[in-house]
Amino acid sequence: MHELVGALRSYAWGSRTALAQLCGRPVPSAHPEAELWFGAHPADPAQVRIDGHSSSLLDVVAADPERELGAVAPAFDGRLPFLLKILAAEEPLSLQAHPSAAQARAGFEQENHARVPLDSPMRNYRDDSHKPELVVALGRFEALAGFRDPNRTVALLKSLAVPELVPYADLLGAQPDSAGLRTLFTTWITLPQAMLAKLLPKVLDGCVRYLSDKNGEAGPGKEFTAEAQTALELAEAYPGDAGVLAALLLNRITLEPGQGLFLAAGNLHAYLSGVGVEIMANSDNVLRGGLTPKHVDVPELLRVLDFEPLTVPIVEAEPVEVAADGSGSYGYSTPALEFALRRFELAADAEPTPVPRTGPGIILCTAGTVRLLQGTDELRIPQGTAAWISAADTTIRAQAVDGAAQLFCACVGGE
Repeated sequence: MHELVGALRSYAWGSRTALAQLCGRPVPSAHPEAELWFGAHPADPAQVRIDGHSSSLLDVVAADPERELGAVAPAFDGRLPFLLKILAAEEPLSLQAHPSAAQARAGFEQENHARVPLDSPMRNYRDDSHKPELVVALGRFEALAGFRDPNRTVALLKSLAVPELVPYADLLGAQPDSAGLRTLFTTWITLPQAMLAKLLPKVLDGCVRYLSDKNGEAGPGKEFTAEAQTALELAEAYPGDAGVLAALLLNRITLEPGQGLFLAAGNLHAYLSGVGVEIMANSDNVLRGGLTPKHVDVPELLRVLDFEPLTVPIVEAEPVEVAADGSGSYGYSTPALEFALRRFELAADAEPTPVPRTGPGIILCTAGTVRLLQGTDELRIPQGTAAWISAADTTIRAQAVDGAAQLFCACVGGE
């Protein structure tokens, strides 16, 4: 086991306080800090500290995949199959989806053939992998994910009492299924700018009216309060963006600490705010449809989207071995073969706890300080730091130091 130093990514939607506070650095940071990557993705691999020297995890794995990855190496072509992150969103992320494995391979090959540079801002496919992902909230976490039941969306559109929305509500009401959602989403996301400039302000006015009672004050308890408020916030961040309309079609989700959200290929989503631990297949493929200054490719997004209405995809933590005080381990079930994630709540003054894993693992401390034990070896990781555990390493045990602690263990899935 070795200390693993994450790669910090700065994006405009990031936070100047969240990651800095978590990692014990001065706040505010000089730039918005959005993600801390712990993985072996070529775009930004983490650094492994070995005998006082740093090597990229990408190079460490490539030098000896059999030792580092173990029995899973052949199944994933000698590459670490997952990418672990801490994500901190102060502002909404783009309206986006990720491709399936077949779509990623085809898209990557096509862009390579077209000689689009890997680092080009116009690039959609930066690798040949799909990107199922799971985010677990460290605090309150807000998101949009998956198309809402069409009948509920019709009710939402009608509740805004905007005459210009009636034809669209009728369109979806006449075909309340994936085909109707495809038609309405495609219509809205491709609206000519002149039509969008007329429709969007009226929709936003409807949201304001919906959120107000007869005295012009906020009216709590209404069914679609969160959806209307989110539309107004998105419009303020991205004026005149068709993604604001599209957001009205999606499930509005609030995760409480410890809850997870799983996103399969083709799931249209946008994280709105919050801090979470995110694990995914080792990919950076993103297809954007709006709510961003970055490259948007609506035709390609439409090609990969899954328009089936989605029940809110919240993944509840499953107690594995939990004591009466809540300490212990919790799992998160997903169909992903590339990754598995388990959360450990370590009580103060408790005995060391085994941290089981399949193949290689990354242990990330998110609260307190953790002492990792392997035989006679010891490694301390404070919050915001991690450790690389190769497949050749024996069982790791974890113990909180100076009070309670929290850690996540990422490993290969498929058990």
